[in-house]
Amino acid sequence: MASVVVIGSQWGDEGKGRITDYLASKSDMVVRYQGGTNAGHTVEVGNEKYKLHLIPSGILHEGKVCVIGNGVVVDPVALVEEIQSLEKRGVDVNNLKVSDRAHLIMPYHKTLDGLSEDMLGENSIGTTRRGVGPAYMDKAQRMGIRVVDLLDRDVFEAKLEQNLKAKNNLFKKVYGMEGFKKEDILELYLDCAKKIRKYVTDTTVIISDAIKKGKNVLFEGAQGTLLDIDFGTYPYVTSSHPIAGGVCIGAGIGPTFIDRVVGVVKAYTTRVGKGPFPTELFGEIGDFIRDKGAEYGTTTGRPRRCGWMDTVIVRYAIRVSGISRIAITKLDTLGGLKKLKICTGYRYKDRIIRDFPASLKLLAECEPIYEEMDGWDEDISHARSFDELPVNAQKYVERIQELCETRVCFVSIGPKRSQGIMLEEVF
Repeated sequence: MASVVVIGSQWGDEGKGRITDYLASKSDMVVRYQGGTNAGHTVEVGNEKYKLHLIPSGILHEGKVCVIGNGVVVDPVALVEEIQSLEKRGVDVNNLKVSDRAHLIMPYHKTLDGLSEDMLGENSIGTTRRGVGPAYMDKAQRMGIRVVDLLDRDVFEAKLEQNLKAKNNLFKKVYGMEGFKKEDILELYLDCAKKIRKYVTDTTVIISDAIKKGKNVLFEGAQGTLLDIDFGTYPYVTSSHPIAGGVCIGAGIGPTFIDRVVGVVKAYTTRVGKGPFPTELFGEIGDFIRDKGAEYGTTTGRPRRCGWMDTVIVRYAIRVSGISRIAITKLDTLGGLKKLKICTGYRYKDRIIRDFPASLKLLAECEPIYEEMDGWDEDISHARSFDELPVNAQKYVERIQELCETRVCFVSIGPKRSQGIMLEEVF
């Protein structure tokens, strides 16, 4: 029995939902530990496609306990909508658990998110405008409202009133607009409280108990390593810690409880929003990858920027999260390209860089150093073992493994549950 963390090893959108869905079938509990409604996982079950934002992917497997940890910021309106949407499609959500220590996204957080982005203009971060950043700001400023507060009308009303005094003053004096009325938020959120109350608990207790009993526990991250607020391409990052270290704080467990970390790596590289992207492709090949890989955001629908595989990034993710195995997704997307490229390092002026830099100015001036490999034309979506893949596809996977010095445990060759090749079990 084991505790396994699944993280994104690039800029997010690596297909973590695909991997967590597979591993959830072998787990007893799935825990989401950071982020908010700014993240989305798309999972295909048979002919059904599910887009999940707050609820862990394990909810699509019968009998799995699914936990929204204290490190997540929860929009209760969005959570209720997601619960009701799943129930309408026949999904049982009775095993959902929501941390009483998780902080709430409030309506004024979403408004502030949008206003802040608008004021930044060309220098905007490129957030999803879902209020996630402002909610984490209030949490750090010690004026946030938690799920446990929402369950007590008197406490919630008092905190809401106190916060609105500050927020409405900000709206009026800085943005020149009207603020929010307490009554409008109060009734909406208290109605949500009635609907989520039965799911709320001290999730640190049930996670700890599961680990002590030898259960398989899967920790599911949102976003990716390069969106981590400390280790990402700051300031074009999220407001939390998607890396493996975020599990300890966002789920309330000690590091000694983590057995292994699986880093999800797309067979190429994508990102949304602004910021330097060394291997970005412009023109025909980039468009081919975007269209064939359906590279549009689950939450926003925004087209993703596409580029060649960058092993500098993946090695960086392996180092900062202690990744023990990597899972490669969307290998099938590259089928049909005659030549493939893998970035092995960066050239900056007169020197070679092998480690991912902190300076965005330096990163923007880096030129990728590529290895070129032959591609394949065959449809690989029906392969059920590594040996059934075309030789050139096998060589591509093996070269990524060599350059990253980390074994590949899983290869995804399509969105369906059956379209995955497990090379090594992690549970």
